[in-house]
Amino acid sequence: MGNEQVREFPVHRLLLARADAFRDTLTGRPVSLYATSVLRIGYGLLYLAFLLREFPHRYEIWGPDSPWTPALAAQLFDQTGWYSFLILSDSRTYFELCYVLALVTSVLFMLGWRTRVMSVLFAAVVASFHARAIFMTDGGDNLLLLMALYLVLTACGRRWSLDARRERTRTARSDGAPVRRSLVARELRAARTTLATVVHNCGVFVIAAQVCFLYGSAGLYKVQGSFWDDGTALHYVLNLELFQPWPALSHAMDQYPLAMAVVGYLTVLTQVAFPFVLFGRLKYPVLTLLLGMHVAIAVVLGLPLFSGTMIIADAVFLPDRFYASLPRLLRRAKRRSVREPAPGQETGLRSVPPQGGHPDGQEEHRPVSRPASGRGGPPPSGPTVTQ
Repeated sequence: MGNEQVREFPVHRLLLARADAFRDTLTGRPVSLYATSVLRIGYGLLYLAFLLREFPHRYEIWGPDSPWTPALAAQLFDQTGWYSFLILSDSRTYFELCYVLALVTSVLFMLGWRTRVMSVLFAAVVASFHARAIFMTDGGDNLLLLMALYLVLTACGRRWSLDARRERTRTARSDGAPVRRSLVARELRAARTTLATVVHNCGVFVIAAQVCFLYGSAGLYKVQGSFWDDGTALHYVLNLELFQPWPALSHAMDQYPLAMAVVGYLTVLTQVAFPFVLFGRLKYPVLTLLLGMHVAIAVVLGLPLFSGTMIIADAVFLPDRFYASLPRLLRRAKRRSVREPAPGQETGLRSVPPQGGHPDGQEEHRPVSRPASGRGGPPPSGPTVTQ
């Protein structure tokens, strides 16, 4: 009995230490502030581009001319529990106002103006447009909707936003003067800060877990398919007319079956291995491979919204020190590009040495003396002109 207590005591203390470390991480400071800001900018810009791209077809997708009528949408809402403010009226004027609201919300959310309020409004806009015509758009909307909901929990406006700029201006104006508060006010402020930190960190964890689950499940589903097993999956994908924005490009890639089989196996391996490489340096080459894969999907298969959503979601796994160093690297690259060459430094073409001129200003023509044709001939004794 005594030996069992001796063996269990270090384990118990180790578990307590791990629990304390997790609590400190969860409540100590908000993590991935730059990464969540990148997600805010990326998804706001992506949805703005999506709405502008579909502006000529807005009536057929979400408006009064849509084959998916408000009555059908209401019947679907009774089954799914979703809701959309677009079905409140069939008026074209009301729909135009909602569309303008969606555009303005995307812009303000991207810029980070009153981010707490705009994040909620942006999530409501994305959810309403998604639920109104759930069968009219591609699968990229599903992940974009989830990310819009998750970003409501995060403090995604503390970096690279108008809110952050306003806070810096306010701090500079106060000139570091201490603000006197009562003990109750200080405790309430500390509790509010801790609550916001916990909610933010939980939101970041949920976003990362969602992306890991997506990649892992996609890779495991591919493993179960016979086409991915024998390396012919990409052959059939490239020959689907629905995913051929440039048929010539798809047919040209299909001419290399061995390369397509290797790309297919590499895709499956990368997706399955992604959740297991996040805590090491191996995640950086894996993220690079996933970036190339999503760019290829956007260009070859014509799914830019889905690819853009996934590329932006992958940004949550890059550390804040990477994003914090980007402005410094950009400034350094800009200084190098505009830096003038030092005096006397060659700029590309060698300068021609000054030649002796004629007294009247005309160029003096001298005979060109060439070396003897023999190998060991003496050097010419007359003047020469470099050609």
